[in-house]
Amino acid sequence: MKRSKAHRNLKNFIFWMLFPTFTIVAILTYYPTIKGILLAFEDYTVFTFQNIQFVGWQNFETIFSDPNFFIALWNTVWWIALSVAFQFVLGFALALLMRKPFRGRGVYAGIVFYPWALSGFALGILWSWLLNGQFGLINDILMKLHLIHHGIDFLSNPSYAFISVIAVNVWYGIPFFAIMILAALQSIPNSLYEAAEIDGAGSVSKFFNVTLPYIKPTVVSTLLLRVIWVMNFPDIIYGMTKGGPAGSTNILATYMINIVYFESDYSKASAVGLIIISILTAYALTYLKFTSSYELGEI
Repeated sequence: MKRSKAHRNLKNFIFWMLFPTFTIVAILTYYPTIKGILLAFEDYTVFTFQNIQFVGWQNFETIFSDPNFFIALWNTVWWIALSVAFQFVLGFALALLMRKPFRGRGVYAGIVFYPWALSGFALGILWSWLLNGQFGLINDILMKLHLIHHGIDFLSNPSYAFISVIAVNVWYGIPFFAIMILAALQSIPNSLYEAAEIDGAGSVSKFFNVTLPYIKPTVVSTLLLRVIWVMNFPDIIYGMTKGGPAGSTNILATYMINIVYFESDYSKASAVGLIIISILTAYALTYLKFTSSYELGEI
């Protein structure tokens, strides 16, 4: 009897200790999520917030009839594919270069990884100045090196703007992959490489038969997370172009922000947010299914 009472008291104690955490998470995470989903099916703007009405799929019909939405959707695909691909390859290469100790590695690592600690929006504003077509530092350097004769409109020309924001995002995201992969590389036991050398394996063979298999879980998880983060990362684009010129750099996240900022239509923006959540959920489930099937040898 006493043991049962003590067990019940322990459960009550744990519950009340965790209750504030659960409450805060519910208020700051679950409630806004549920509210955002409900808003997607209502008419909620600055002008109608006192007379909110349920409109069903009307917001989605409006979005799907907007050509700018499909431009933003297509841009999102390229934004994710090019950004993550180059970030991964260059971050992997950087991690391999930094794996072995060398003089000044700590200082070099601090310089390389420093951008990752900064605000993406602040970096976007900084790069918008560096790439300015009239007085930007990049154009000034290129002209002084006689590589160009007049300034390039990096951010005001649709032909260059999207490439420019992707290039900055690649530069910004390289440290993430470098940090994660470097940590995984340093956890590989040297005994595995020594055993491979005894078997006559060369550098290439050790890379594909020892290094890659050992760090595969890290690669799988980082790629999954990075795709999700890049899709939900409008900071650099908004700091540099705000989705312009003429929507050429709009992705779904900046398209959603612009709906709130310029149209004050929170319901329509919530509908775009729900579309983003649906895409990411489908991607995550498909990605995890594919990777788990691959590990089990079904593919």
